[in-house]
Amino acid sequence: MAATIEGQDRVLAAAQQIVKSLNTSTNIDTDDMLMILSNFDNRLSKLSNLMTSSSSSTPTSAKAAAAAGADDSFVDPRFEAAEQLILHWNSPPNADPDSTFEYLAAVDEIIQMTEDLNVQPENDPVMDRAEAALQHAMAHLEDEFRHILIVNTVPFDAGRLHESSFIRRCSISSSAVEIPDFETGTLSEDQEDVNSGRYNHIKGKSLGGDEFSLDLVYPDAMIDLREIANRMIRSGYEKECCQVYSSVRREVLDECLAILGIEKLSIEEVHRIEWQSLDEKMKKWIYAVKVLVRILLSAEKSLCEQIFVGSELIKEVCFMETAKGCVMQLLNFGEAVAIGRRSSEKLFRILDMYDALADVLPDIDLLFSDEAGEMVCSEAKGVLDGLGEAAIGTFVEFENAVQREASKKPTQGGEIHPLTRYVMNYVKLLVDYSDTLNGLLENLESGMEPDSSRTDNGDNSELENVAPLARRLMLLIKSLEGNLEGKSRMYEDCGMQYIFLMNNVHYIVQKVKDSELQKLLGDQWVRKRRGQIRQHATSYLRASWSKVLSCLKDEGLSGSSSNASKVALKERFKNFNACFEEIYRIQTGWKVPDAQLREELRISISEKVLPAYRSFLGRFGGHLESGRNAGKYIKYTLEDLEGYLLDLFEGTPLVLHHMRRKGT
Repeated sequence: MAATIEGQDRVLAAAQQIVKSLNTSTNIDTDDMLMILSNFDNRLSKLSNLMTSSSSSTPTSAKAAAAAGADDSFVDPRFEAAEQLILHWNSPPNADPDSTFEYLAAVDEIIQMTEDLNVQPENDPVMDRAEAALQHAMAHLEDEFRHILIVNTVPFDAGRLHESSFIRRCSISSSAVEIPDFETGTLSEDQEDVNSGRYNHIKGKSLGGDEFSLDLVYPDAMIDLREIANRMIRSGYEKECCQVYSSVRREVLDECLAILGIEKLSIEEVHRIEWQSLDEKMKKWIYAVKVLVRILLSAEKSLCEQIFVGSELIKEVCFMETAKGCVMQLLNFGEAVAIGRRSSEKLFRILDMYDALADVLPDIDLLFSDEAGEMVCSEAKGVLDGLGEAAIGTFVEFENAVQREASKKPTQGGEIHPLTRYVMNYVKLLVDYSDTLNGLLENLESGMEPDSSRTDNGDNSELENVAPLARRLMLLIKSLEGNLEGKSRMYEDCGMQYIFLMNNVHYIVQKVKDSELQKLLGDQWVRKRRGQIRQHATSYLRASWSKVLSCLKDEGLSGSSSNASKVALKERFKNFNACFEEIYRIQTGWKVPDAQLREELRISISEKVLPAYRSFLGRFGGHLESGRNAGKYIKYTLEDLEGYLLDLFEGTPLVLHHMRRKGT
C-alpha cells in the first residue's frame, strides 16, 4: 500500500509541476505550454482517471516502475497507454482493421520509446519496461505472422500448371524410350522405330519473363505481412521473423515437390531402383527442375521482395533459407544419377537431365546471386558437370557395347540383325542432342590424345572436317559394319551372307536418310553406303546364280546348235531345272524387308537369268521339243521363270511341285 501511495504521489507531483510551470516559468510562455499539453490529447483525462482510481487498484505500469526502483523522472503517458494495450492484448491484430491499427500503433510507440531511451542511459528502469513490453509484442506478432502466412497460402494448382503454354513446352512426351540393354542381352528382334520420350529443348525466358504468373500468398494478406515484418525487423527480431517465414515456406515448397512426384531419396536408394522406376523418376525430375526454378522459386523470390521491403539482407537470408533445401533435394538426385551405374539405356534421360539443368543454371545464378547463395550455384554447376561426364561415359559404354556384341545366333532368312536396329534407332535419337553432345565431346577431346584404335579404320577422309558427334557416329557405324561382317560369316550359304549384309547396310542408309542424320553425316557418306549395297547385290548374284547361268552356256556342247548332242542338252536342262528349283526352294524363305530393294534385286536377277534362258532355249530348245518327254527337260517357259522370280525374298519357303510340264 505504501508503494501504491508513493507511486500516486509521484504522478500527482509531476502534474502539479506542469501546472506550476504554466504560471511561473519565465522561459516558456503560457500559450506554448498549453500547446505542448494539447499534444497529449486525452491522456490527461486518462491520467486523472488513473489517479482517482488508484485507491482501489494499482496500474501495471506503476507496479513495473516500483519493481524496477524507478526514480522521480517523468514517464510519457503515451508510453503508459501503449504498454497497457500490449500487455493486456488478447485479440489477434487481424480481428478488424481498427484494432490492428491500434495494436501496431502501440508497438510503434514502444519501438520509438526504446529508440529514444537508447540515447538516455539514465532512464534504464523505463527502458526495462519498454523492452519487456516489446518482447511481449514480438512474441504475439511472430505467432500472427506465422498464422497469416499459413492460412493465406495459395494451394499449388498442378492442373493449371500443366495447362499453361510454358509447361507444355517443357513437358515429357507420352512415349518413352524403349531401348534394350546390351548388358542384359535383351535384344528384341521386333525392335523398330523407337521414339524418344525426351524433354523438349525449348529454352524458356529468363527470370522476369511472362510465361506463367503464380501467386504464393493471397494479395489481401500482403499488407499485414509487410507491416508485421517491418516492425519485427525494426525491433531487432529479424532472426525470429526469418525463421518463421522460412519454416512455413519450406514446408510449402516441399509439398509442391511432392505434388510434382519428387521424393526424398538418398544416393544409395537411387542406386537400388530398377531401371523402369528410375526412368519415371528421372522424367519427373526433368519436369520439376524447370517448374521449381522458373516458376516456384521465381515467385518465392518475388514474395520475399514484397514482404521484406527495404531490407536487402533480410530478403536474401529469407529466400536462401527457404529455397536451398528443395534445390539441394533435386541436385542430390542429379548427383546420384551422375555417379550411378552406366548403361546405354540411361543415356537419353541423362542428357535430358543435363539439358534441363543447363537451361535453368543462369536462373539459379540470378536467384542465388548473393554471397550466401554461392554454395547453391557451385553445387548446381558441379552436378551439371557430373551429368555431362556421365553422359559421355555412357556414350562410350554404348560404343564399347556395339564392338563387344557377339551374339552367335544368325537372323532367319538374312533379315536385319537386332544389333543394327538397336544401334541405328539409338543413333537416330542422339541427333536430337547434337548441340549438347558436340559441346561435351569437344571438351573431352580437347584434353585427350588421339585414340588410334578409334580412327584407324582404313579410309578416314570422311572423318575430316566434321563435328565431334558426327565423327564419333561415323566411327560407331564403322564398328557396327565390322561386327555385321563377322556375323555374316555365320551363314553357310555365300549368297545369304550378301543378302544379310545388303539388308543391314540398306537399313542403315534408310535410317540416315529418314532423319537428321543425313545432315550430320553428309551426302558423301550416304553415297558410299549405297555403293556398298550395289556391291553386296552383285556379290549375291555371282554367288547364287553363277551355277544356274553356267548351265545356259555353250561350253561342253558341240560347235553349233545343230550339232548339239541331245544327251548333253538334256543334262543341261535337267541341271538348270534342278538349280533353279533349289534356289527357289531356299531363297523364297530368305527375306528382303524393304519392298523397293526386293524389287530391284528381282529385276537384277531377271536381267541376268531371263535373257540367258531365252537365248539358250531359242538355240537349243528345238532339239528336244520334237522328242518324247520333252516337258521333262524343258519344264519352264520364259513367263514361268519370270513369275517364279517374284516369289523370292518373301520369307516364306516354297517348293515347285505341280507346275505345268511342257509337252505333257
